[in-house]
Amino acid sequence: MIVVVTGTGTDVGKTWFTSATIAALRADGHAVAACKPVQSFAPGDEGTTDADVLARASDADPHSVCPAHRWLPMAVAPPMAAATLGLPLFTIAHLAEEVKARWAASDDETFVFVEGAGGVRSPIADDGDTVALAHALAADRVVIVADAGLGTINAVRLTVAALTGWTPVVALNRYESSNPLHRDNRAWLSERDGFHVVTTPSELGNELVAGLTRRGARPGRT
Repeated sequence: MIVVVTGTGTDVGKTWFTSATIAALRADGHAVAACKPVQSFAPGDEGTTDADVLARASDADPHSVCPAHRWLPMAVAPPMAAATLGLPLFTIAHLAEEVKARWAASDDETFVFVEGAGGVRSPIADDGDTVALAHALAADRVVIVADAGLGTINAVRLTVAALTGWTPVVALNRYESSNPLHRDNRAWLSERDGFHVVTTPSELGNELVAGLTRRGARPGRT
């Protein structure tokens, strides 16, 4: 099962929520893999990049999570980083082919998390964004990570509207049940807008397992 993880913007906690969900699924015995097709980061952040975090959660090598030639030491959108650094430009097709080549042997019972960059419409390649990547990968599920606070409803609605072809799961990060605004945002998104909303990595893991079971597959076990 290919699970594309995107967000309503930068710094909403995509990597934390993804890595914590991976850890929860692995603790329950499920087969899980992590993929960051391309990443840009501030020079000196090696060891703490998204690929490093996802690698630790999935017990993998960081360069198997994100190929070495897709590590771009400049904290801007990946295609902008490549252009500024004088590196070859790359397309959605390039990224999708690399993801498929790495995980071609995975069966339908393995959860392959593919994390995008920035928000859902942020450029991830010279010719497209995470929406285009999700289509190129024929993603089984799409997860939208959003902050739980002010502005969440607008950001989630705009992000869901961009993802035609899927019924995304909305993961509210940093959710506090004691916070009235967080509770109201969750209720509005789920009860009024009809979105499927989760607030913890364990909830997201359970939803993905249930979705796999509904498709008629047996949840993968390591």
